[in-house]
Amino acid sequence: MDVGLYTDSLQGFPFEEALDIAADAGVTAIEIAVGGQSRAPHLRVDELLGSAEKRAAFADAFTSRGLHITALNCSAWPLHPVDGAFHDGVITKTMRLASELGVRKVVSMSGTAGDGPGATTFNWVFMPWPPDAVAHARRAWDAAVGYWQEKSRLAESCGVERIAFELHPLHVVYNVPTLLAFREQVGPRIGANMDPSHLMWMGMDPIASVRALGDATCHVHIKDTEIVADQVAIAGVLDSRPFEDPARRAWNFRTIGRAHDAAWWGAFIDALAAVGYDDALAIEQEDPYVGEEEGVREAASYLVDLLAARAARTGGAA
Repeated sequence: MDVGLYTDSLQGFPFEEALDIAADAGVTAIEIAVGGQSRAPHLRVDELLGSAEKRAAFADAFTSRGLHITALNCSAWPLHPVDGAFHDGVITKTMRLASELGVRKVVSMSGTAGDGPGATTFNWVFMPWPPDAVAHARRAWDAAVGYWQEKSRLAESCGVERIAFELHPLHVVYNVPTLLAFREQVGPRIGANMDPSHLMWMGMDPIASVRALGDATCHVHIKDTEIVADQVAIAGVLDSRPFEDPARRAWNFRTIGRAHDAAWWGAFIDALAAVGYDDALAIEQEDPYVGEEEGVREAASYLVDLLAARAARTGGAA
């Protein structure tokens, strides 16, 4: 496995400076945002699609630093009743750019539909009740399946082998059962972006989830989550209080190792290896208590040590 980085973790830094930090920290694999939920601070997709010269210079920025692009990210809202067309365009451009750059993996999200012709935003159903909500959830599911069947065909034509869905609330695919059911309907090109941080706050077991997903695990984000027991006691995990006020929240994203210890993370990496995962562990820095560069460097150092310890235990297999 490689120490990776999702470059939005350094969105406050210019493109080449962000790559310099990554390389200096020991990162070798880069996941970079094309758009969608991200403002794509390090990439201009239309410029790259329109110029072979710009694509060559873009690719050289990675290879000259000993880095490679492991995935393009277009985490988007493709079924949004207002913004869906824009996000659909981002996903299409991402597939085409992946083809031009020789990137074989795209990270995205499944999407969620609105609840009718006049909807202005999506409507995410997470309970099997009441009946009208259940009916809407089925319509949203069917819409997402149809959408991604079409996009999977586009991916195939672009040489994209895996589409990794983050198991993220607010989308129809958000846990192991929904990912496996979606994959069964759309095909094996669909897989999971295993970000344990979301599973942690939802009460899931990321290690058990990796085992259940097996080879459907095709990308990994590295981010920890701290559960604040006294706040969970009064707010539960469905805590809508703002991320900007972490002291008053039931859970917060943290840098790897700040909530779960090295034994836990070592077991998580072992579980990934056991299902055949041998790709990037992409750091995603969203810790409200740690600056961007500090968090990235700390996480990269932590991962380097974890992988070295695993190599020592297994006779060199990282």
